[in-house]
Amino acid sequence: MSSLMKPEWGVVLSKVLAIVPAYNEEGSLLATINELVSVAPGVDYVVINDGSRDGTLKLCQENGFNYVSHPTNLGLTGGVQTGMKYAVRHGYDMAIQFDADGQHDPAYIADLVADMESSNADIVIGSRFVTEDKPRSLRMLGSNLISGMVKLTTGKRIMDPTSGMRLYNARAIRLFATENWLSPEPDTLACLIRKGFKVDEVQVSMRERSAGESYLNLSRSISYMANTCMSILFSQWFRS
Repeated sequence: MSSLMKPEWGVVLSKVLAIVPAYNEEGSLLATINELVSVAPGVDYVVINDGSRDGTLKLCQENGFNYVSHPTNLGLTGGVQTGMKYAVRHGYDMAIQFDADGQHDPAYIADLVADMESSNADIVIGSRFVTEDKPRSLRMLGSNLISGMVKLTTGKRIMDPTSGMRLYNARAIRLFATENWLSPEPDTLACLIRKGFKVDEVQVSMRERSAGESYLNLSRSISYMANTCMSILFSQWFRS
C-alpha cells in the first residue's frame, strides 16, 4: 500500500485508496488510470468493473490494473460498497470515489486529503462551487434545490451536493462497507450530517467526460433531482 505524499510538503500522509467504479468505460478508463498513477503516484487505486458489457474487463486484464469484477451490474451504490470493503480489508485510512470517465482531476486529491487531516472531517467533497459561481442551467437549478433541501433538514449548506468526487475517512469507510442502505448520493450526505458526521468541501475543477455518454439525459436528470429531494425530505428520516 502506498502513502500519499505531496512533494512540497515533504511529509508522508495517510494511506489513500481511489475507488474507480467502471461500467462500460473502455473508451476512457485507460487514460484515467494512467493519469491517476502519473499525477498521484502515492494513491493506490482499485477499479470496480461493474458487470460491463464492453471491453472494460479485458482492458483491466491486459494492462495489469488492480481491479475487482462484478459478474452483473450492481449500480454505483454496489460498486462503491465493493470498493469500501476492499479499503477496509487492506487497512486504508481514506478512500476517494473517483470517476472512470476522466471528469475528476487527480491533482486535487492531495488538497482533499490535506483538508480532511486539518479539519477532521469525515467526508470531504471536491466541490465546483466553493469559490466559483454555479452556471445558469436546469441542472444547476436542480443542484440549488438539493442544496436547499440539505440546508433545510440539516442546517448545513452543501454547495455541490451532486459532486461524485468525495473523500471518506476510516469511520465513513467502515459504515459504507457494512450498511447496504448507504448510497453515494446527496440524501445520504444529509442523513450522515444529521447523525453527526462532519462534511467539508474543497474547491476543484471538473472536466467533460473523455468518452462515452452520460447516463443522465434531461428526463433522467429531472427524475433524479425530484427523487433526491423527496428522499432528503422524507425517506432519510426512516433510515437506521
